[in-house]
Amino acid sequence: MNHRDPLALENQLCFSLYSTSLAITQLYKPLLASLGLTYPQYLVMMILWREDGVSLINIARQLGQQPGALTPVIKRMAEQGLLTRSRSTEDERQLEIHLTDHGRALKDRASHVRQCVFERCGMSEEALMNLKHELDGLRNRVQEG
Repeated sequence: MNHRDPLALENQLCFSLYSTSLAITQLYKPLLASLGLTYPQYLVMMILWREDGVSLINIARQLGQQPGALTPVIKRMAEQGLLTRSRSTEDERQLEIHLTDHGRALKDRASHVRQCVFERCGMSEEALMNLKHELDGLRNRVQEG
């Protein structure tokens, strides 16, 4: 490893974050396949399991995405019977997303996913939560900058 070359791939923070993100997403893949979910769908479901009836704009904001980028994901989830999409009665421009009974039922089946990921990482829950806190802080500083 050449620590002196500022353009060497192995010296790039962006590559470490990118490759770790890919590895984590691959770790989730088989766990979520048993639920019939992709990783982006799982992220949407976690939001809806906490608060059902959220607007598409709210979901996009929480995920750091543009609503248009989530539209195909949400549409596919509706086709799978996980959620419904409807226009807000208060503001027709807003699309509200609601879980179906099938979508709500997946929550219990998904409860093991977090623990499986933690075990695979080989770190204590405290260490992983500290790492998460550091990454959240880094993301916030970058977004503010």
